[in-house]
Amino acid sequence: MEGKVESDPDLHRREMAVETVAAIATPPGRGGVGIVRVSGANVDAIVAGIVGRSLAPRQATFAVFRGAHGEPLDEGLALLFPAPASYTGETVLELQGHGSPAAQKLVLARCLDLGARLAAPGEFTRRAFLNGKLDLAQAESVADLIEAATSAAARAAARSLAGEFSREVRALVDAVTELRMLTEATLDFPEEDVEFMREADAAGRLARLRERLAGIVSRAATGARLNEGLSVVLVGRPNVGKSSLLNRLVREEAAIVTPVPGTTRDTVERQVEVGGIPVTVVDTAGLRATEDAVEKIGIERTWAAVGRADLALVLVDARDAEGALPPEDAAILARLPAGLPRVVVHNKVDLAGMAPRRGGTGGGIHVWISALSGAGMDLLEREVLAAAGVASVGEDTFIARARHVEALRDAAMHLAAAAGHIAAAAPALELFAEELREAQDALSSITGEFTADDLLGVIFSRFCIGK
Repeated sequence: MEGKVESDPDLHRREMAVETVAAIATPPGRGGVGIVRVSGANVDAIVAGIVGRSLAPRQATFAVFRGAHGEPLDEGLALLFPAPASYTGETVLELQGHGSPAAQKLVLARCLDLGARLAAPGEFTRRAFLNGKLDLAQAESVADLIEAATSAAARAAARSLAGEFSREVRALVDAVTELRMLTEATLDFPEEDVEFMREADAAGRLARLRERLAGIVSRAATGARLNEGLSVVLVGRPNVGKSSLLNRLVREEAAIVTPVPGTTRDTVERQVEVGGIPVTVVDTAGLRATEDAVEKIGIERTWAAVGRADLALVLVDARDAEGALPPEDAAILARLPAGLPRVVVHNKVDLAGMAPRRGGTGGGIHVWISALSGAGMDLLEREVLAAAGVASVGEDTFIARARHVEALRDAAMHLAAAAGHIAAAAPALELFAEELREAQDALSSITGEFTADDLLGVIFSRFCIGK
């Protein structure tokens, strides 16, 4: 068609075959070591121009890095990884010099003078994906490992990078493919297809497949929280202990605590790890009617923080709320966004003479704690994770992204529709097969076997330059 632009992976591979890219691979700032990375077809010329001699593959060689007139720019180690045994699948050169930003820029500029161009964000990993060194889920886990905010997130990202998540997804794809093949083979024999599908236990196979998928969806949802973190906002009337709870969660005096109502006038944010999940806790101004102009601004910011949160902890005074919640507390709960998960936290059980406990009613989850003494904090932390839909983070958790969870749920929806077609009194096998195909496509998009090119651009543009 006239005007059509080719955008398939083969086009990108052809472009990469004639392009060499370079970038500084270490973070900005001064450090002990600074690395300039080069990948592509013209690496040999860059080695000759900067190092001045050939390099043994995969061996660190001390060298002086020289400019166009032979002047020294820096010195350090040069490592050459010939294609295809490299990170990108192309010939890769790493120049490991001193961690001076100025020296790194000089070495990078020399690489560009010798024919390389500056790499785009994530281009090295994108080349690794397009050259078959990594699938898309593994490529994304590279960035997730770099950005991991907790040790649990780092371990989960490492498992995804090693291919654990991808193997789970491919096993599902293989199972769906096998069921598709069985179904489509019977469509050529309409007089026997229904009986053949029953004898082959297509419904049973599908049920087992859906059960496996449900388990992976749960683990992926936990992995997505590991990746994205959780925003928890503390709301309530003045003097119910929001700032004390913030200090207890982060284990430091992050917020000023006084008996004077309205002490907190602005939001205070701190990072904490809860059950391996990175959590941003936001303390807010107490909610009450006031004529104080500054306090009014603080209350406006409280509701803005509520609008951005993943979970609200609504604090009430345990001494005031043994039965029904006081009207002021009930009004706060009623004003929260309908879709926002919430936990009602009855604070100050030490002053009320109560024991910590958890209660679930028609009005939601309630937890009784003392932010001052720490009593009941284990109960609250469990409810924070549960209310956010997060399972426990274990050694089988892999890192995931929102798009992975969406694709898994999309596949689950199509498999549920397929189950409806096969269970009907007059099974519609054509529709059954079509739903299986849709499920297969959704699952394949996770590893990149069926992925739009514009999605690749979005994914890799979020990487840092040099990776």
